[in-house]
Amino acid sequence: MNSLIIIATFLISVAIGIVVGMVMRKKIAESKIESAEQESKRLVDLAKIEAENLKKEEIIKAKEEIMSNRKELDQEIKERRSEIQKQEARIIQKEENLDNRSNNLEQKEKELEREYQSLENQKNDVKDLYQKQVEELQKVASLSKEEARNILLSEMEKELTDEKAKLIRDFSQKTKEESMKNAKEVISYAIQKCAADHTSETTVSIVNLPSDEMKGRIIGREGRNIKALETLTGIDLIIDDTPEAVILSGFDPLRREVARIALEKLIDDGRIHPAKIEEMVESAKEELNTTIKEEGERAALEAGVNNLHPDLIKLLGKLKYRTSYGQNVLSHSIEVSNLARIMAEELGLDAKRARRAGLLHDIGKALDHDMEGTHVQIGVDILKKYKENPLIINAVEAHHEDVPPETMEAVLVQAADSISASRPGARRETLEAYIKRLETLESIADSFDGVEKSFAIQAGREVRIIVKPDRISDEQMVVLARDISKRIEEEMDYPGQIKVNIIREKRVVDYAK
Repeated sequence: MNSLIIIATFLISVAIGIVVGMVMRKKIAESKIESAEQESKRLVDLAKIEAENLKKEEIIKAKEEIMSNRKELDQEIKERRSEIQKQEARIIQKEENLDNRSNNLEQKEKELEREYQSLENQKNDVKDLYQKQVEELQKVASLSKEEARNILLSEMEKELTDEKAKLIRDFSQKTKEESMKNAKEVISYAIQKCAADHTSETTVSIVNLPSDEMKGRIIGREGRNIKALETLTGIDLIIDDTPEAVILSGFDPLRREVARIALEKLIDDGRIHPAKIEEMVESAKEELNTTIKEEGERAALEAGVNNLHPDLIKLLGKLKYRTSYGQNVLSHSIEVSNLARIMAEELGLDAKRARRAGLLHDIGKALDHDMEGTHVQIGVDILKKYKENPLIINAVEAHHEDVPPETMEAVLVQAADSISASRPGARRETLEAYIKRLETLESIADSFDGVEKSFAIQAGREVRIIVKPDRISDEQMVVLARDISKRIEEEMDYPGQIKVNIIREKRVVDYAK
């Protein structure tokens, strides 16, 4: 019983202690809160006081800055006003100077007007005096004004002729010194690198026979074999006393080649009769077509020209059987291509274009027997048909100067064509054409005033002209040589160049008695 009372008393005491502790803690907390609030109010008041002080300081600083800026602005305004006043003073001074100058110019203008009037008067006086002097001179010289003018013009013409001759001579000398050396080097280098063989082909072919007995078999009974062969090929067979040989004659080189191949096949086969002849002629035509294609491909490969149309390659191959003045046209075309390429490389031009134009420049000669027109026009039409480059077409069309060349490569093709044609032994010309060329050369030289006699020498490579010494002076010789050269270039077609050599001889003869 006593223990329960003690426990209950203890619990009650603990509860009371707890309640008292809680009450005390609450009071302590409230006192702390109150002191914190007082402290925060104090801090806020202090902050307000500091903020107010800072505000006043900033306002004072702003006022001071405004005052400073105002002083600077006032100073700048004063300076600008001073500058404006100075500029106004300068402008006023310039206006005064301009006014003074204007007055001076007016005075000078008046003075010039007076001088001009005085000069006009003097001019009129000079005109009158000049007219009087002219009349006096005409009376003294017994010459009219027109006659004196003609004499003066004649003297001036002589002086101008002398001066022109000197200029031509100096210019020619300078041009020769600067260009001939380089041109000769390029051309000689190209010729040396491109040495070609020349063959003179004729209108006949010779077929060797194993024996003379074969002649009778070729003729056949009542000449049927030879007639069949001539009919199928269009070529004349000449069987004469020439030992172990048959001559094929005809102007068409392709037909002559077909006849040669067919006859050689018949001789090898041994069976010669009209049916076999017809078979061999057809076989020869096929073989010739194959050879033409191979020759065209060989020429393109040798010249280094690619991407040619197959039909153009066949036409190139046909040129193997075409000659011009005895020169094989295909060999000539290859040579022109190589010459043009070498010169283009030396001069830094388009070598591919030059070699292509050089190879195709005579392509029209493959068809000029079958079509109307010159080989140049035929070649141009063919190249246009196969859509060749317009610059290549122009080079082909211009290689005989039918049209002006548009590129330097076209000029090189002209030069290469002339070089190939003018090589010694490259071409032959008929006696009539040779004589006509010499006569034309001499007639051109004789047509000029003051020429006494002219002689075409060195196979037409030089014309030697003797002039009348009392009609042509030394200076006029230069002009005359130039004029004759121009006339020859315009009126004649010739390979290479022609030298115009003028001779003026003055002789004085007297006798001692």
